Amino acid sequence: MMASRTGLDPARLTVAVERVFSVLRQGNPPNDISLTAASTIWRLQQEGPRKLTDLAAAEGVSQPAMTQLVQRLEREGMVVRAAEPTDRRVVLIEVTPAGVALLENRRAVRAGHLAALMSDMSADDEALIAAALPALERLARDRR
Repeated sequence: MMASRTGLDPARLTVAVERVFSVLRQGNPPNDISLTAASTIWRLQQEGPRKLTDLAAAEGVSQPAMTQLVQRLEREGMVVRAAEPTDRRVVLIEVTPAGVALLENRRAVRAGHLAALMSDMSADDEALIAAALPALERLARDRR
């Protein structure tokens, strides 16, 4: 794989991001939800109620898999089904306050874990990561 025009090696970045993700997963709360479940709840929180078929496509899973996930999240009180206001035949999935609270707790636990790991980091390395955050946030936001 070729480096970018600035010398950034996409393969090296991929390995680094995968390793950081692995470190974050080690800090998951007990009985944590799956990555797809967390992503689905986050998407509903950010984008509002969605049809099941739209969620499946956005998350890159089959409709039967999303149906099972939504059923489980519904049983756990993380999402609810609601009728589309303009067409009562259409069912939308929406996140509940419990689903939002779950995501917030999950993020706080993981952030605490990462903060503990970063406590031994040099100020220079911490500043470099801080400087990279805006670009990483744009990369994640613009490409989902």
